[in-house]
Amino acid sequence: MRYKMNKKTAMLPGYAMLNLWILFTFFLIGWIVVASLSTTSGIFGGKILSSGFHPSNYSKALFTHNVATYFKNSMLYTFTACTGVILIAAPAAYILARYKFKFSNVMESVFVSALGIPQIMIILPLFALVTKLNIANSRLLLIILYIGINVPFTLFFLITFFKTIPKDFEEAAAIDGCSPMKTFWIVIFPLAQPAIVTVTIFNFITVWNEYFMALIFANTSELRPVAVGLYSMIQSMRYIGDWAGMFAAVVIVFLPTFLLYIFLSEKIIAGVTGGGVKG
Repeated sequence: MRYKMNKKTAMLPGYAMLNLWILFTFFLIGWIVVASLSTTSGIFGGKILSSGFHPSNYSKALFTHNVATYFKNSMLYTFTACTGVILIAAPAAYILARYKFKFSNVMESVFVSALGIPQIMIILPLFALVTKLNIANSRLLLIILYIGINVPFTLFFLITFFKTIPKDFEEAAAIDGCSPMKTFWIVIFPLAQPAIVTVTIFNFITVWNEYFMALIFANTSELRPVAVGLYSMIQSMRYIGDWAGMFAAVVIVFLPTFLLYIFLSEKIIAGVTGGGVKG
């Protein structure tokens, strides 16, 4: 009993720092939300909401500052890329986790090694290839790039999880006459739902916040995602001065990832911890 009390006492400073960090984070987020409903003069004058609420800042950000187009583009890129990554990486991860064949270990090592390659190292070869093929400035190009960038991490994540699923499920499905492909989609894929949801959330956040690729390969405002669009909007603030509208745009951009964490936090924890438990 005394040992448990001493252990809890030793952890109090850590809990105190964590609570302070949470309060600080919520204060910043709350201030941004309140500022998005105020006016620019109120923000700089230290009198936020002194003139009442201004929800028109959100409509101004969406349509005047073109955030609606950026938001639509990011939604398209994110959902399409996340779906494509799962459709490619999940079957490949299952095969590498379950079947041993010539060069299977080499293939797995190659995908793991790809995680350590910085994006900046492949930008120039990609740009040269895209220019030669004359496929620059297209939504399809960005979707393909986002899929290719996120496949190695997704593959590595799912291989670890598939290895923890007992082979009894596949043996039972084989007895019932299921082919290996049918067994994967009907039996194994639903069992891997926690890992698939978790890695999809990680990929969603990665693609949603991606900036460098979009800056290089999306040169027009009609193709820009929210990260590049928000940066261009911040640059224009020095001439426009609509800081309340900018804070509204920040809230709009931040909202999807915030809602993901709120409603799917349990799935994230289950997916991350599930790969470390043997079935």
